[in-house]
Amino acid sequence: MITAIEIDGAGGDPAAWRGSEVDPRAILTGELALRAVQRAEAAGIDLATFADALEAPDDVPDQVSVRLDALGLAARIAPVTQRIGLLPTITVTHTEPFHVQASVATLDHISGGRGGWIADVSSSAEAAAVIGRRPPAPAAETWREARYVVDVSRRLWDSWEDDAIIRDAATGRYVDREKLHYVDFESPSFSIKGPSIVPRPPQGYPITAVRVNSPEALEVDADLVFLPDSDDLPAQVNALQLVSVRVRPHDEGVERLVERIEGWAAAGVDGVHLRPASLELDVPVIADELLPLLRERGLVGPADRGGSLRGRLGLQRPGNRYAGSGR
Repeated sequence: MITAIEIDGAGGDPAAWRGSEVDPRAILTGELALRAVQRAEAAGIDLATFADALEAPDDVPDQVSVRLDALGLAARIAPVTQRIGLLPTITVTHTEPFHVQASVATLDHISGGRGGWIADVSSSAEAAAVIGRRPPAPAAETWREARYVVDVSRRLWDSWEDDAIIRDAATGRYVDREKLHYVDFESPSFSIKGPSIVPRPPQGYPITAVRVNSPEALEVDADLVFLPDSDDLPAQVNALQLVSVRVRPHDEGVERLVERIEGWAAAGVDGVHLRPASLELDVPVIADELLPLLRERGLVGPADRGGSLRGRLGLQRPGNRYAGSGR
């Protein structure tokens, strides 16, 4: 099974920062997240996801009212990890699609082919007011736009052929312009000519994921979906399926969680997305107790698997739609 872990402030519990084991300053320096991801990587976790949202901080007692930008945090962690995949959440509703794909491509380059993203949307009036780019829209409309963003992102990743960089010192040509292509993409809400400003990512297409919090999310052409912990798992999803679950193994132990994971595996689910209540308390238990048990029962692979994230997930590197087209 695929194993993933969520990074969100000090943990999924909004009061996790109050624990005596937590230095709250480490949330904003990125050190808390860095330690958690490195510990997860050493244990053999396949990928780390990074939560994000556009709403302004709330002044709620006990809750962390700020978090670092997910993409920036993933980029901070990429150079000091070697095997674990990195998937920051990016809300596409109020974000320029061209810059979304360029940022994800950059993450894939600096991580050596371990990058990806979670495409998310926002129908919140509060987020719309904070950003000031457009009025709020219904979920169906925002997810329809997300489908277009995913589509154009892949087209822009294809807009550079794999061998477009030639580094010809004799002529001073770094790029073969014949191997860069226009995408000429139009949707109801945006149009992009291309090409991208970033060369084709090492994976061809970095991993695209969605959190299934509405039926419309399943219509996005994703490589990976995070499903809610429910008895009603959707049928015929054309993507890898991970059940997303809030966990407190430091408090509740791991045996019951192992049983639940075995049940999901028997149901045909491809993996589990663990959202620890406390990074400082739960990640060590996940690394030192849960993963060895899952490995002992044949549910996960060896801890030292390397290569690209696509390869780790069993996905082929896609070809380039524009290669040899002369466009």
